[in-house]
Amino acid sequence: MSQIIAFDFGLARIGVAVGQTITGTANPLPTLLAKDGIPDWHKVEKLIKEWQPDMIIVGEPFNMDNTDQQITKRARKFANRLHGRYGIKVELNDERLSSAAAREEIFEFGGYQKLKKTQIDSIAAALILESWFSHQNS
Repeated sequence: MSQIIAFDFGLARIGVAVGQTITGTANPLPTLLAKDGIPDWHKVEKLIKEWQPDMIIVGEPFNMDNTDQQITKRARKFANRLHGRYGIKVELNDERLSSAAAREEIFEFGGYQKLKKTQIDSIAAALILESWFSHQNS
C-alpha cells in the first residue's frame, strides 16, 4: 500500500488530498493559502512529514482543446519544486474539469450554502488523485 498526496495548484489557494493505492480513494485535507502560487513551505513540509507519501500528484491544467492554460507552466514549476525540496517522485495528472466536478459534488451534499472556495480546491485535489488511481488500474 502506498500513501499519495495530491495538490490542486492555484495562485491563491492550493487544494490538498491524501489517498492510498490499496483503496484507490482520496480524502480532502485543509486547503493551503498561497501568495501568487507560492505556499507556506513550512505547512507543505508538515504535510509531507505527517503523511509520509510515497508519491505526489499535481493537477496539470489544460484547456479543453489540450492546449496549456496560462497557469499550466506554474503548476509544472510547483511540481518540480516539490520534487526538488522533498526528493519524492512527482507526477502530473490532467485536471480538466476537476474544480467544476468538485462544485457539483458540494452542491449535491448541501447546495450553495456549503459551497466554500477553500473546500472546492481540496475536493478538486481528491478528484485529481482518484482520477490518477483510475488510470493506474486501466
